[in-house]
Amino acid sequence: MDVIVLGGGLMGTASAYFLARRGARVTLVERNRIGTGATVASFGNIRRTGRHLSQLPLAQRSLRLWGEAERMLGRDVEFRATGHIRLIFDEGGLADMRTYAEAARPWGLELEELGPREIHARFPGLGPEAIAASFSPQDGSGNPRLIAPAFAEAARKLGAEIVEGAEVGKITSTGSGFLVASSKGTFAAGCLLNTAGAWGARIAAQFGEEVPLDARGPQMGVTEPVPHQVLPVVGIWTRDKHHGAYLRQVERGNIVFGGAAERVAVNLDPGHANADPMRLPVQLRAVARLLPAIAQVAIIRTWSGCEGYVRDMLPVMGRSATTPGLFHAFGFSGHGFQLGPGVGDAMAELITTDHCETPLHDFRVDRFGRAA
Repeated sequence: MDVIVLGGGLMGTASAYFLARRGARVTLVERNRIGTGATVASFGNIRRTGRHLSQLPLAQRSLRLWGEAERMLGRDVEFRATGHIRLIFDEGGLADMRTYAEAARPWGLELEELGPREIHARFPGLGPEAIAASFSPQDGSGNPRLIAPAFAEAARKLGAEIVEGAEVGKITSTGSGFLVASSKGTFAAGCLLNTAGAWGARIAAQFGEEVPLDARGPQMGVTEPVPHQVLPVVGIWTRDKHHGAYLRQVERGNIVFGGAAERVAVNLDPGHANADPMRLPVQLRAVARLLPAIAQVAIIRTWSGCEGYVRDMLPVMGRSATTPGLFHAFGFSGHGFQLGPGVGDAMAELITTDHCETPLHDFRVDRFGRAA
C-alpha cells in the first residue's frame, strides 16, 4: 500500500511512522520544515483532564504511546509524567470539576480532588487563593520542538520518504489513487492522508467536504530559568476565558506559559501569527494567579503559531465521506499535542486494516452537513 501524508506536524509525522511500521510505503510532504506549524507553537501539555468525553479513548491510547516514545523513537522527547493539576478559585469551577470527574470516570480517567491544605503541602507556591484542585498523576508534558522531528526520523529509518519545503498545488483523484503536484515534483499513491492542520479544511474542500475551521494563533511565553519548584503542569477550572491560564516548568528551570490572551486570527497565506506584547500584562496577571512568584521573573521570549479551530472544537478524523482512499486528521483546535501519537497510530490502523479499535464516529468529516 502506498500512502501520501500531507503535513509534517505531529499528526503527520506520527502517522507516517506508524504507517511505515505497518509496512506501508509512505511519502510525507511538508510545505515548510518538519514540526514548524502548530506543533512547535504548542505548550507541550500532555493532559486528559477537561477533554470532550468522546476524545478520552483516543487520549488514553495516546498516553500509552507517550510512555513508550523514548524506546520507540530512539531518543528522549522529554515526556515526563509529572502530573496535571487544575486549580479552582470559585464554587462554579468546583462544581464543573466534580461533574466532569464523575462523567470521565467510566472512560478511564480518575481525577483526585485536592483541598487547599493538600495543594499547599504538595505543591508549595501554587494558587494560594485556590479553594480546591483536580490532579491527574499520569499526565505531564513533552517537548514540542523534539517530537515531530523524532517521529519523522524514525519513519525515515523505516523507509518513509520525508519531503520538506514542497508547496502543494493540484491534487487529483484518479479513481485508483491520487496525484499530488508540488514544487518538488508529482507524487502518486493509492491513499491520501490529510494532516495539514489549519490548512486541512482547504484540502477537504477540494473533495467537496466543507469544514467550518478558523485559523488562529495562541500567545505563548517563557521566563528566564529560575530554581525548580513547579513539578506538575498547572491549569485552571474556570468559566471566565480571561482567567484561562496555564504553565509548566521545564527541567532547565524556565517557566512556559500561555492562555488568557485572546487567540488572534491568522491569514493562511503565509500562515504566520505574531505575539502581541501589549497583551502580555493581561496574560501575566492570569498566570500569576496560579503562581504568584512569576511576577518577579523576567520574560525572555514570546511567540505564536497557527492552529486550526473547528466550530465544535472537535477534530476531523477518519475516512472521507466523498472520496475512497482519502482520510483526514486535522482541526485539533489547540489541544492536539497530547493526542498526536494516538492519532498517528489510529489512522495507520484505519488505513491499513479498514477498521480502528478507537471510536472515531464523533470526528467524522460530514457531521457538519448532517447537522445543517
